[in-house]
Amino acid sequence: MTDFNAILDENRRRNLRRDLLEQFDPVRGEGCSGDRVEVGPEPWTEGRELIPREMTLDKRYLSARTPGDWARLRCRHDFEYWAAKCCRIRDKNSRQIVPFILNRPQRRVVKLLEADRRAGRPMRMVILKARQWGGSTVVEMYMAWLQTVVATGCHAIVCGAEKTGTQVVVNLYSDMLAYYPEELWEGETPPRLRTHRGILQLEGRDTRVYTASSTNPNAIRGVDAALVHLTEAAYWKSTAGSDPWDTVRAIYCSVAMAPMTMVVMESTADGVGSFFHEEWLRAENGTSGKRGVFVPWHEIKAYSLPLATPDEARALWEAMDSYERDLWENEGLTLEQIHWYYRRRREMKDHSKMKSEFPSTPLEAFISTGSNVFNPERTAALRQGCREPLLIGDIVSASGEITGAGSLRSLRFEADTAGDLHIWQLPEKGASYVTAVDVGGLSDKADWSVVAVLRMGDIPEVVAQWRGHIDHDLLAWKGCMIATYYNKARLVFESNTLESHDNSGEAGYHQGALILHELYRHYRNLYRRRAPGGSRRDRIPGFHTNRRTKQMIISGLVAAVRDRRYIERSHEACDELDYYERRPNGSYGARQGRHDDLLMTRAIALHVCREESVDTAEQADLDDYLSRWGNR
Repeated sequence: MTDFNAILDENRRRNLRRDLLEQFDPVRGEGCSGDRVEVGPEPWTEGRELIPREMTLDKRYLSARTPGDWARLRCRHDFEYWAAKCCRIRDKNSRQIVPFILNRPQRRVVKLLEADRRAGRPMRMVILKARQWGGSTVVEMYMAWLQTVVATGCHAIVCGAEKTGTQVVVNLYSDMLAYYPEELWEGETPPRLRTHRGILQLEGRDTRVYTASSTNPNAIRGVDAALVHLTEAAYWKSTAGSDPWDTVRAIYCSVAMAPMTMVVMESTADGVGSFFHEEWLRAENGTSGKRGVFVPWHEIKAYSLPLATPDEARALWEAMDSYERDLWENEGLTLEQIHWYYRRRREMKDHSKMKSEFPSTPLEAFISTGSNVFNPERTAALRQGCREPLLIGDIVSASGEITGAGSLRSLRFEADTAGDLHIWQLPEKGASYVTAVDVGGLSDKADWSVVAVLRMGDIPEVVAQWRGHIDHDLLAWKGCMIATYYNKARLVFESNTLESHDNSGEAGYHQGALILHELYRHYRNLYRRRAPGGSRRDRIPGFHTNRRTKQMIISGLVAAVRDRRYIERSHEACDELDYYERRPNGSYGARQGRHDDLLMTRAIALHVCREESVDTAEQADLDDYLSRWGNR
């Protein structure tokens, strides 16, 4: 039986710890960023103050002996102090103009930015936001501090999904300047932004703010900027003439990789498979050079609801489900926080909507979309097996031939850091493999051609992958070489492209068929399907994807991902799972601007693995039957 008094005691301890985390006094310096030293009280200080150590190294430190000089000097070195003293914002609830006192998530963001700035590192960050904690505000005000106090000639770019969203962020800047204390302003003219030829200029600081939208990247192409704020990036959409990456490339190229430069991308989530989702994953796994910052709902002070009596607390405890119990057991939340979550959750249509609006984890933030074929939580579990390849290079023959029978003799791996073949596991003696080939286009903008190798077994495992653009006949032999290297693996081609029609309307099957039939002369372990209307012996090389077979293999891949019945090694393949959607007409496909070539090789290879295991089981049953029949 639960000792509820012990639960109440634990809850009191948690509330005390939470109160300690919330303690923050920007004038005193308590809870602020960086290495600090205590000074005062002095006539020019406000009692005892914890100031940044770097402030004591400023040549003006010893001469700042009036309250005004001291405050201006501290503003140059202490963002949290500057925000409280100089920055005024409009409170979301009261709509009153109030001092900008940072909340706990905002302080966490600033501490990371300040750690990089003070160390002389470029500031790069991706922020995944829960709602209503002021993520855009703290980024914009930090950027404003760098421009108005720390440096002159420090130009900035603010870019949003639409021009109106960008203007909302710029309005924060304008409001801050409108209420800036005159006695603490160090510019040559009063603080204000003025527009000149569509560019915002901060008078007295030789500083400009360029505004743009994701649909018009050329507006800021070539701009010399040091600070960049990319806001609500999850809502940057691809269009016929623009892709979010076009905007990002245009902006990134304008920012030097140097100290006192900043690029911050922030957004709430808008489902998996988006441009922002990809950027978050790269930041989270450390491959983008940006810090990844996630703010869960329970870090936000406002998301708590008091419990009037112990009886009300007990009633909540007894009503909590397993998810809410996990918030107590594993997340260490207070009953007051869970009470808020419990009440707000009941207002939502279903729990998934609650998770997307008020996420506890980054994954929950992204699961709001209903069009994904693969469950994002299952894909995230599959990612746990992903890792960097053991080897990168290519498979080559002793003779150097790349086509014909000679290309399949005396094969070896040749290392090349620029190679297209990634190997996670070398072939093992006695192991069986399936090699699936998805035939893509020839240009850099076309679909990729992919060769994937899976080790067969109870849990098939991706062991190698080749991806590139290559002529189709060369791809056929490339796949054959890789399959030969992997113990003469079962080789299956997705043959739609090889059986397509040319521009004149004539069937191109004959040319594609010649390629595969030529392979079959030299490689007998080639997958062949039954010809339409033919007997079991009438077979055509290759796997043909149509509406029926695609539904079949994708359903098999969905089950394999759901039940963890295969092991993935490629991060890019998991990305494709997240980008794969069910369209309104019921068909499947990658989101606009994305690919599904890696995904299709997995779907086909796993289908062949299942076929092979069934055939093996049927053969074993037949052998057992014949054996028993012969012994009668």
